Amino acid sequence: MRVMLAEDSALLREGLVRLLQEEGHDVLAAVGDAGALLEAVAGERPEAVVVDVRMPPTHTDEGLRAALEIRRRWPEVKVLVLSQYVEKKYATELMGGSIDGVGYLLKDRVAEVGDFLDALDRVGAGGTAFDPEVVRQLLARTSHADPLARLTAREREVLELMAQGLTNASIAQSLHVSQSAVEKHVNALFDKLALSHITGYSRRVLAVLRYLGS
Repeated sequence: MRVMLAEDSALLREGLVRLLQEEGHDVLAAVGDAGALLEAVAGERPEAVVVDVRMPPTHTDEGLRAALEIRRRWPEVKVLVLSQYVEKKYATELMGGSIDGVGYLLKDRVAEVGDFLDALDRVGAGGTAFDPEVVRQLLARTSHADPLARLTAREREVLELMAQGLTNASIAQSLHVSQSAVEKHVNALFDKLALSHITGYSRRVLAVLRYLGS
């Protein structure tokens, strides 16, 4: 996969470059600020970018805003956010539209190198990869929303696992229930969230994320 990196920590940036190269990825650029990332993507389109949230000059949300700009200008480029923080406002915007090829991982919670590589592969293939804590914090922001309040506790559990990109089979294994039971919960929450008319894989994550801005 052709990848670009944006990370202001030189040590971490170089470590990621070596890791990705060892796994056979082609690292087209590795930069330390969001502006340089946008310039690099404009010059040579990668298949995916890995971007931190807080980078120079203000170290607030430059990386996430750059990710949004990339999704707007070059929707074919996949985006994996790798950060220490959940920046709720722009994370909501990033995930509020089409979330195929989008991921958001927390650095401190990536327990194994393989987890990061698997997430990048999943996002690069057009799937999703959301850290459970990211989903949890964003869900907490919408606890007042009527559609989500209608869900049962089990449906909410299924919803969180769906948002992480898990298949029905994986959800069934995680919750120790049958796959048919998971399918019933999924169909029920689609009905409650008025998503039954939407086709395609993306509605599995939209079921969580489309109401984040409400």
